[in-house]
Amino acid sequence: MWLLLALVAIPMIEIALFIKVGGLIGLWPTLGIVVLTAVAGSSLMRVQGARALSGLRASLNDLRDPTEPIAQGALILLAGALLVLPGFLTDTIGLLLLIPPVRRAILRHVAARVRVEGFAAGGTGPRQEPWRPEVIDGEFFEIGPDDGPRRPSGWTRH
Repeated sequence: MWLLLALVAIPMIEIALFIKVGGLIGLWPTLGIVVLTAVAGSSLMRVQGARALSGLRASLNDLRDPTEPIAQGALILLAGALLVLPGFLTDTIGLLLLIPPVRRAILRHVAARVRVEGFAAGGTGPRQEPWRPEVIDGEFFEIGPDDGPRRPSGWTRH
């Protein structure tokens, strides 16, 4: 229900804002502001995204809980998506999400309502050996003398 409401309300708010701002400052300045916020937001998003990725790498290297850097990266990704959409409301929300204290406040608000059951570092799957160029991984099956007619080829012994 909330998603349907957002899908209807957000475009209506954006259209109303375009009409209001366009009436105040004109068509071309309005379009210029939308393009300028998209370009500025994209460059900010790139810088913030690189910083979030560096924080994620550091937490994984130190075997710390990576949920905070992952959540920061998700909010930066959401900010980028909102900045790509044309409009004043989505650009404003997107730019607000690029401000680190705003993201931290949102994450604190969400973290107060989420309970983590557990966290484990390391894998439980099969251990992988380091890559060695002399080892060729493959599958094979043996063909016995009773497995039917055989024709000589370049791959079999005569």
